[in-house]
Amino acid sequence: MNQQIEKLYAIGSKQERLIIGLMSGTSLDGLDIALCRFSGNGQNTKIELVKFETVSYDLAFKTEIKSVFSKQQVSLEKVCLLNPWVGLVHAEMILKSLNAWNIKPERVDLIASHGQTIYHAPKTQHGNINFGNATLQIGDGDHMAVATGIITISDFRQKHIAAGGEGAPLASYGDFLIFSKKDEDRVMLNIGGIANFTYLPGNLNADEVFSTDVGPGNTMMDALVQKNVKGKFFDENASIATKGTCNENLLKSLKEDSFFGQPFPKTTGPEVFNLDYLERAKLKSGTQPISLEDAMATLNHLSADMIVSALDKGLKTKTFKIYSSGGGMHNPMLMQNIKRQMPKATFLTTADLGINPDAKEAVLFATLANECICGGKVQYGAVRNGIPSVSMGKISLPE
Repeated sequence: MNQQIEKLYAIGSKQERLIIGLMSGTSLDGLDIALCRFSGNGQNTKIELVKFETVSYDLAFKTEIKSVFSKQQVSLEKVCLLNPWVGLVHAEMILKSLNAWNIKPERVDLIASHGQTIYHAPKTQHGNINFGNATLQIGDGDHMAVATGIITISDFRQKHIAAGGEGAPLASYGDFLIFSKKDEDRVMLNIGGIANFTYLPGNLNADEVFSTDVGPGNTMMDALVQKNVKGKFFDENASIATKGTCNENLLKSLKEDSFFGQPFPKTTGPEVFNLDYLERAKLKSGTQPISLEDAMATLNHLSADMIVSALDKGLKTKTFKIYSSGGGMHNPMLMQNIKRQMPKATFLTTADLGINPDAKEAVLFATLANECICGGKVQYGAVRNGIPSVSMGKISLPE
């Protein structure tokens, strides 16, 4: 038997496993690196977040990714070149973090790499009858495995699509295994570039787990800041938005996209919600001269309103606790706009459940890797809920 296959089998048989979860989102802030200690699998999963850091991307990295990010037409050569390059950049970041933590790579059992999404194309978006759902993440797992010497699990979203899903959101799997609690209905609200939520039933019935994207989180706000404020990548503490006033005409136009009327579950991305989308809404509403501050305030209200609307439409129960994560939870105006419309909900963060909110997405991919090697027995809400019961991830061996 191949030595690496033997090693993989041994990892699956261990009482505890050290797994590095990686997440690089559409905001392109940096690479989230979460070192997690796992025991068990499925509904018996136990996890400890041992170390965590976000390694910021430099301007050169962001520029390269943006050259192919969420664009229908790009250089195929550039995509080909970036795929291994991103894997190697991420590998270098992992090794530097391990060195800083005084942890040798040999102690780590697995890397769980989400990769860098460059295009998300569900059929509801592309509309081509000859093709199904599709998504593409770059950052090759083989290059990462060879560069670090650690078995790497990557490309999780393809199995989800192959089994009938849209490739997103994947948070529902890890959310259910890590955060479910008997007799407490929970909503795990993640506000990244795109906002999504997972409903976790208090009866612990995996068949009732529900997850969906709801629309833009930070993506358009971040893009507008980056276009207009040199050296800034997001609206820190909502300092720009709080100086503005929501424009109701523009807000109405922004809410008219067909995505918002589609049934749940559904997925989307910056391919739809971008600055071109904002410009079309401004033209339609006659608000082209709007100030940066008013535009930011309006986009802030849009994200909040569509999150609240989705929670109201998508959930039968109204007595749940909301646990927030993602960059949007740090935007005080956004959270205030959500809470104001949901006075009966209890708002917490995943920190209240023992997981750093900024690390949550990376932790969830580490959980998917743990399931890929050790689990895969939980039956979820099936394709009808957009959650096919499959184990995800491609295995890359160092040798």
